[in-house]
Amino acid sequence: MQNQAKKPIGVFDSGYGGLTLLKEFVKQLPEYDYLYLGDNARTPYGTRSFETVYEFTLECVEHLFAMGCELVVVACNTASAKALRTIQQKDLPLVAPDKRVLGVIRPTTEVVGKYSKTKHVGVLGTKGTVTSDSYPMEIAKFFPDVNVFQQACPMWVPLVENNEHESEGADYFIKKNIEQLLAKDKQIDTIILGCTHYPLLINKIKKYLPQHITLLCQGEIVAQSLAEYLKRHPAMEANCSKGGTIDFYTTDSTENFDKAAALFFGKTVQSKHLAL
Repeated sequence: MQNQAKKPIGVFDSGYGGLTLLKEFVKQLPEYDYLYLGDNARTPYGTRSFETVYEFTLECVEHLFAMGCELVVVACNTASAKALRTIQQKDLPLVAPDKRVLGVIRPTTEVVGKYSKTKHVGVLGTKGTVTSDSYPMEIAKFFPDVNVFQQACPMWVPLVENNEHESEGADYFIKKNIEQLLAKDKQIDTIILGCTHYPLLINKIKKYLPQHITLLCQGEIVAQSLAEYLKRHPAMEANCSKGGTIDFYTTDSTENFDKAAALFFGKTVQSKHLAL
């Protein structure tokens, strides 16, 4: 159990993808303590029902609260799409009224309209994120004049998780899904990478994207949004401990986690096991 004097910022993901966000958090906000939890034993979330994703996400968020986190970032697009709102509106007032849970979709949708000149935006994501329609709904709140087109990329996460993201086989699926998205609308000039795994595919994605298209990765955007959130909420900011530490937890094998996590986080990781 975490030392209760320590109140890290919790970062939750269904697996490894959220480490690409944590990397940016540490880069932009290095003074804070962080606690990362990957639910690797039950990944992937992208193909699961709304109810299952909600149950899994709530369980992990409650574990992070119990481990001292006052603020939790759900660093998973599928969990943000399928579970975040219910947790914020229904569960937090009952189980932890003084704690907060943030997601990754809103920060991206708040800024996307500033990048698109044509007002035609594409989203590449998991089947779960695309089916939820969270991106079109959220973008409509901030930029009602923006047209949104989505494409599910079911093979992209498995390619990354199986360390095949640099292989020739990856090219086939990346090219195919990008062509499918662009075929939906010729005016798309901005594309959101709606999954935290996708930054690892960035070189291959750029290879098949026309040069005039702007590609938005979530890490930097969400890190800036977190920094702004902490400025706007000084009481919460004061509750987050500042020791510059990072603790990693996984619900599956720590050996497997540490090996794969280094790829996403960019440096060696030593995790502990958390039994749910």
